[in-house]
Amino acid sequence: MADDQLGPSDSREQWRRVRMFLNDHRFALTSRLLTEVPPERLVPGTPLLARRHWIPDQPVPLERVRLRWVPDAPEAELDGGEPELDRIRPYRVDGTAHRRYADAVGELARPRLFEDRSCYRLLDVGTSAGDPTLTFGRGRYFDVINICEAVAHEYAAAVLAGSAATPFRAAIGDPTDLTRRPVMAAISTLTIRHDRSTGEAEFVLHWRDPEKVASGGGLFQVMPVGMFQASHDAPWNEGNDFDLWRAILRELSEELLGSTEDYGSDRAPIDYAAWPLDKSLTAARADGRLRVFWLGLGMDPLTFVTDMLTVAVFDAELFDDTFRRIVSTNDEGHRVGLEDATGRSAGIPFTAEQVDRLTGAEPMQPAGAALLRLAWRHRKALLQLS
Repeated sequence: MADDQLGPSDSREQWRRVRMFLNDHRFALTSRLLTEVPPERLVPGTPLLARRHWIPDQPVPLERVRLRWVPDAPEAELDGGEPELDRIRPYRVDGTAHRRYADAVGELARPRLFEDRSCYRLLDVGTSAGDPTLTFGRGRYFDVINICEAVAHEYAAAVLAGSAATPFRAAIGDPTDLTRRPVMAAISTLTIRHDRSTGEAEFVLHWRDPEKVASGGGLFQVMPVGMFQASHDAPWNEGNDFDLWRAILRELSEELLGSTEDYGSDRAPIDYAAWPLDKSLTAARADGRLRVFWLGLGMDPLTFVTDMLTVAVFDAELFDDTFRRIVSTNDEGHRVGLEDATGRSAGIPFTAEQVDRLTGAEPMQPAGAALLRLAWRHRKALLQLS
């Protein structure tokens, strides 16, 4: 820890050691924390924190989720520069301490993807879970790093030191209080391939590489997942990209097809109507070959990272046609499959056995585990089973 007894070099080495411990033990640290969380604060049967009205009783078609925009929202109470974090701040070579956790990550453990992009900041979740209304304002991606990764680092440092002192976690208080800290939400999408003729279903699974990502590294996760943000910080994208489906669409293209994140939107807004992938999948949504649902949102107990939970169910022929060139690796990690009898890498069967294995025995992100559990609970509605 960066304290008066550590010089710049020692504090940096200490910080790196804790950061490595955090990335290597996220699942174990989360499991340890869960023993301290009252069950009523969790989505039932899952490791995800949520308020009761954040999770609907049944899947909600994505088109029924309403978004509100508040461009001049007040600042949150916390910003990651609080004195409670002084104990984990490493020193620079000149002897001054890093002011924010993102500064330390950028200098001492910079992943491949690390850019302070603008994001849509979650301000409010309407009280009707069956008719969701989400309110957003302006935020930045490094708010996630400065608070969420910092509070996880603090906890990892306390565990290493055999201490119970986590003053910043205590200062945050109720992590579901959206006014207390700036909350940037990701969209986690469980992508299911459903063969109506056989009734079989499978889903794609991701392993997030800690060398490539700044948060959630070393864990399995559904795919695609991405921050809810505009495609570029140019001002014309803020309104054009403020749409859950458009955000999911870009992530499907990037994570499953390996497409670039450069949409030319630094020069002009994306013309979604002219994008072949959008045209194809929008038509498929209209005729029922693709069904996209909202299952709610929740927070990781270790990091307080927030994920909106969605499911995209593709008819098998549509999935196979759309993802003929599905990639095995991308900028955030690699796709995980099972080996079938032919030695061909396939998706993960959407079965009770696999859901139980991944959510019970494997190191999986809480959002992904909760999403799988909820999707299995609602499989009849999602797969249109009688």
